[in-house]
Amino acid sequence: MSNTNRSGRGKNRRNSAAFQGQGNASASRQPSQSSRPSTRQQGKEVRPQGASLSAVRPKGRARESTPIEGLPVSKNEETIIDIIGMNHDGEGVGRANGYTLFVQGALPGETVRVRVMKTKKQYGYAKLLEIVKASADRVSAPCPIYDQCGGCQIQHMSYAGQLAWKRQLVIDNLQRIGKLNVMVEDAEDTEQGIRVLPTMGMDEPWRYRNKAQVPIGAAEGGLVGGFYAKGSHRIIDMESCLIQHEHNDEVVAKVKEIGSHFGISAYNEETGRGLLRHVVVKKAFRTGEMMLVLVTNGRDIPYKDEWIGSIREAIPHIASICQNVNKKQTNVIFGDETRVLWGRDVIYDYIGDVQFAISARSFYQVNPVQTEVLYGKTVEYAGLSGKETVIDAYCGIGTISLFLAQHADQVYGVEIVPEAIEDARSNAMLNEMKNVKFEVGASEDVIPRWKEQGIEADVIVVDPPRKGCDPRLLETILEMKPERVVYVSCNPSTLARDLRVLEDGGYRTVEVTPVDMFPHTVHVESVAMLVYKGVL
Repeated sequence: MSNTNRSGRGKNRRNSAAFQGQGNASASRQPSQSSRPSTRQQGKEVRPQGASLSAVRPKGRARESTPIEGLPVSKNEETIIDIIGMNHDGEGVGRANGYTLFVQGALPGETVRVRVMKTKKQYGYAKLLEIVKASADRVSAPCPIYDQCGGCQIQHMSYAGQLAWKRQLVIDNLQRIGKLNVMVEDAEDTEQGIRVLPTMGMDEPWRYRNKAQVPIGAAEGGLVGGFYAKGSHRIIDMESCLIQHEHNDEVVAKVKEIGSHFGISAYNEETGRGLLRHVVVKKAFRTGEMMLVLVTNGRDIPYKDEWIGSIREAIPHIASICQNVNKKQTNVIFGDETRVLWGRDVIYDYIGDVQFAISARSFYQVNPVQTEVLYGKTVEYAGLSGKETVIDAYCGIGTISLFLAQHADQVYGVEIVPEAIEDARSNAMLNEMKNVKFEVGASEDVIPRWKEQGIEADVIVVDPPRKGCDPRLLETILEMKPERVVYVSCNPSTLARDLRVLEDGGYRTVEVTPVDMFPHTVHVESVAMLVYKGVL
């Protein structure tokens, strides 16, 4: 198995939508494309900004801007507003005399008293001071450091409310960005538009993450690990994260304790000195196996044998202890060199009936329970009978490809990252699947070449990064005209944009299902089924 994570699947926090409201509220805000926490950018593991268990240094405060004249509100003014929606960052959206204010912590349907903190020409930001009338969806966030951390954005919203909001988020994007017709509730005539099903949530939406990435720092008494305090380089120690598997918390705590005992130094990103940078823990939910990766600022580890021995004694279910060396002054978590200190170089887990080998740096979905739900819906929308040829664009390490291969005659997967294709081929061999072939390259280059070789796809599945499909890939799909296209999306705005292109090219979007892969955060995955109109 190679030491990489999947390229191109990073998920930026903000998308191109100006406002993702609940209902039909809208705003003129135009956020950037690149600030959402991402743990996968161009094959490199990076520290997500503001997220617990893998935080990044906050940026410095911007210079004060000149006050804008003629606005209905001014900085530091207090006012009472109604919250009419919630944007894609989880901020409540209200209006003061027609002027849009974004309020962190406010929920749709609430009346709140706020203080204006920052103003721009068309919108501003306000601080929540008092909830005058609370939403029925408001709950007390169970995490004691919820307000400090930032890894979760909507713990203060009931889970049922979160699922309903995420569905509406998808609908709003389809309508506003894609200019697509969405079917009204309970309509029987499917020709009316796209059916958007309720968001598929979790029975137990806590402790779902199988991977922890913790930055390490120093404090009196030894090592600390957790997240960066807002506006500083100081790491706040954290003993527990409610969306992490409990065993990940336990391993991190033991590593900090044992490292402190042996005097292991923490990396200081200002000086570039110190040894331990990050602790990465991976948990295989089905098999129970665990991997520990120590990311260090150099190869030499003091008391290495004693440290490893103590870790093995304290955590008997550890199957692999690895070291990754990263000497660069960068926010990229992993360096280029990974070596095994003890045990195997991989742990094994299952999604459905498919087994996967997980190395220190290979990409693997962080919510295995919902991954099975997501892939199950993908297979359902593909409508396979066992006779079809399927192409999986953006195949990564082959997770979706191998799911599809159980139901298709032949599956072809393409991915631009060579190391990911190595992992895909290894996983195919692990499962003794011989009806799947993987090739390195850009989908928009490889798929036309396959067509020239006589490979005709009945179904094309795409699972692109947040930026959506490359325009040339969409052109290729329209030229090949497969009977079905299944679009797996991590960004509702680019999903809507690309569906518009495919619809204009002869496809009809029949159904979209949102899937909640990351409860208590603002992120939502979706699976869309498109059928070529020529076969309807």
